[in-house]
Amino acid sequence: QVQLVESGGGLVQAGGSLRLSCAASGGTFSSYAVGWFRQAPGKEREFVAAVSGSGGTTFYVASVKGRFTISRDSAKNTVYLQMSSLKPEDTAVYYCATSATIATMRQMTNNYWGRGTQVAVSS
Repeated sequence: QVQLVESGGGLVQAGGSLRLSCAASGGTFSSYAVGWFRQAPGKEREFVAAVSGSGGTTFYVASVKGRFTISRDSAKNTVYLQMSSLKPEDTAVYYCATSATIATMRQMTNNYWGRGTQVAVSS
């Protein structure tokens, strides 16, 4: 069973950048869609971005479009989320997830999940 481990979170000032990584172990997610979700205190978990199994398709929530970039390195079995122009409202725990397709992942009913990495953006 594949396990996902996130890294790269931290504290950054507004306008700064961070790069999150999601590494798979115990298997490969090379043919699966991989994505990022986030959950702020007191709020529901929300979809942020995803990349298809082939890497040819990406999808972003409107609030991060143009600021975040998702990419995958199949050789390293790792997916990245480059976050730029960060805002205080981006503060949340960010979770990596994988599923058969982007569509099924966004339903959040049959995903493999990582444990999350904290991102805090100060104003």
